[in-house]
Amino acid sequence: MNVRLRLAQRPEADALLERDPLALMIGMLLDQQVPMEWAFSGPYTIARRLGREDLDAHEIAAHDPEGFAALLSEKPAVHRYPGAMAGRVQQLCRYLAEHCDGDPTALWRDVSSGAELLERLHELPGFGRQKAQIFLALLGKRLGVRPKGWREAAGAYGEEGAYRSVADITGPESLDKVRAHKQELKRQAKQTKGGAVS
Repeated sequence: MNVRLRLAQRPEADALLERDPLALMIGMLLDQQVPMEWAFSGPYTIARRLGREDLDAHEIAAHDPEGFAALLSEKPAVHRYPGAMAGRVQQLCRYLAEHCDGDPTALWRDVSSGAELLERLHELPGFGRQKAQIFLALLGKRLGVRPKGWREAAGAYGEEGAYRSVADITGPESLDKVRAHKQELKRQAKQTKGGAVS
């Protein structure tokens, strides 16, 4: 992938996200209930602890579950809930190993529409509809994966000029704008005693 990402806000972690689609997908999976930078630094931490430059879905899928959970739990932990997230990462990698021969790009390489890609992403373990839409927007806005109707399939996250999610982050300034947007949503949710915002 020939792209510049600033999601981990750490050059070495962002470099991994730029070159390794699996790392980017795992970062997206980890991006809940922790700060975005923590989530997207996770793949780099996992790779380092495995002694690898890049991540391999087959290797992670085949890893001993207890050992993998311990790997993610080492200080500093990869996530606030390292044991649970270790299981989710392995589930995702098993799915990719079984359905895509371990290659996440197979999900979008031959896709004919944004709606089809959204459905494929939504089938991934740990990817609810919202996470699938955000990842679709990230693929379209940052990686140039733009099947017909991708913006519509990504919903509000696909809008041009928006600052709603990781798909809109290109550096510290846009990160601040996305954070401000999320804080506003949380404030509105509190006022109406509404639902959660991820």
